[in-house]
Amino acid sequence: MNNVRNEQVIKSFGKKLWVLRNARGWSQEELANRAGIPLSQIGRIERGEVNVTISTQQALATALEIAIRELLTFD
Repeated sequence: MNNVRNEQVIKSFGKKLWVLRNARGWSQEELANRAGIPLSQIGRIERGEVNVTISTQQALATALEIAIRELLTFD
């Protein structure tokens, strides 16, 4: 089976995370601390460099106090 990797979705997810984080006035470090995710990982996610696992998506959504579906809704 091929490893399916949709670069546009990965980049859109990162952009959405960046928008939501900045709307709260949080630094990457603050989001990382709230989500229990390494700071370097937040940067890689926002730049669209990593394909984020479901458990990481849930940790981010919980930290942002939103439903996970909001992270997955791209403009």
